[in-house]
Amino acid sequence: MKEIFERRSIRKYMDKEVEEEKIQKLLKAAVAAPSAGNEQPWHFIVIKAREHLDQLAEIHPYAKMLKEAPLAIAVCADLDQQRHQGFWVQDCAAATQNILLEAVSLELGAVWIGCHPAEDREKAISEYLDVPENAKTLSLISIGYPAEEKGEVDRLSDDIIHQGKW
Repeated sequence: MKEIFERRSIRKYMDKEVEEEKIQKLLKAAVAAPSAGNEQPWHFIVIKAREHLDQLAEIHPYAKMLKEAPLAIAVCADLDQQRHQGFWVQDCAAATQNILLEAVSLELGAVWIGCHPAEDREKAISEYLDVPENAKTLSLISIGYPAEEKGEVDRLSDDIIHQGKW
């Protein structure tokens, strides 16, 4: 459980490639996520080419950290695989979170870059990545060896806990 509490948004990275073995572990963690009706609508685009990472940093207004990152993973969904309309968002969000937690366990840093539901961002990223018309891009995840450290944060507050009803 320590990865849950150690996970922080890391936006600065060392100039060091992420090994293929670690990429495979990140992807294996992603597909271990729960999925509505076990649809597993997810698809993953592994992005390592410097020119693509730099271009994505220009396209998405909050993805400047990709200019330093050696790796990004786009988490997408094939909407044709839906039996439970709209649950692809939850499925892909769970897969995204699993990647973030596995990154911590592999001593990597990562940050979730949201695409969907911001239609302009999602459309621009999907077009750049040649995502088919029947698919959507939920998120990009910037990944690398961290060049910054952030301490644990305790966000639990009595103000947000309700018993029985709000």
